[in-house]
Amino acid sequence: MKDKTNFSAGHKKYLAGLKRRKIAVSAMRWGLLAAVIALWELLAKTGVIDSFITSCPSRIWDTFLTLCKDGSLFEHAGVTLFETVVSFLIATAAGTLIAIALWWCDTLRNVLEPHLVVLNALPKIALGPVIIIWVGAGTGAIIVMALMISLIITVLSTLNGFLEVDKGKITLLDTMNATKLQKLIYLVLPSNVPTIISALKINVGLCWVGTIMGEYLVSRAGLGYLIIYGGQVFKLDLVMTSTVVLCVLAALMYAVVALLEKLVNKKFGKD
Repeated sequence: MKDKTNFSAGHKKYLAGLKRRKIAVSAMRWGLLAAVIALWELLAKTGVIDSFITSCPSRIWDTFLTLCKDGSLFEHAGVTLFETVVSFLIATAAGTLIAIALWWCDTLRNVLEPHLVVLNALPKIALGPVIIIWVGAGTGAIIVMALMISLIITVLSTLNGFLEVDKGKITLLDTMNATKLQKLIYLVLPSNVPTIISALKINVGLCWVGTIMGEYLVSRAGLGYLIIYGGQVFKLDLVMTSTVVLCVLAALMYAVVALLEKLVNKKFGKD
């Protein structure tokens, strides 16, 4: 940690300005959210918008409390969170390993990379019936759907990072007779820590999207199931409550990844 007592008065003033700006941005961010919620509630209460169609914060809160009391919210949120975390971990680990394999073997990369690009462009929802036939109508199908959406992105983004490593450093290691494994361990992977962290951030959103898409298709539990059920029986309060809970869980998962990024940057001595 840097010793701020050694900073000049001008630099301390600059740091104080950065801190004030950070606080101001945070205040405006939460203030905007509060203003949107208040406006939404006001428009619903005054009849400008139909709360049966759009719901409103107070009705969402009441529905949230009801779901908490009967325990159904924790059950459905737990199912979705489990499916998302499993797909996130598999996509991250498998995607990184596949990227390493493609970086390691140029021939394999040249053969598979075009196919990966095409698969990434394929609408994954179109494969829903095939996934159900292959895996079955259960948790496995939902995780596979999430993997299909997030895995290829992880491979391509991580692989691009591997290929963009400074060629001069690779040449230097070549002159020292470094093996491929040594290049990977001491140069490629350390240089791509930010790339891998970025892939984690992307995967958070993609895995949530894939999980909800899978639950739309086959689930009998989960937040996606609640959203579909609420829409079918015209319980828009249930739909909006499930969506809000989904947003909160996704934000918390992203915050965990952001915390990991902060710890990694601290480990490597980055500001």
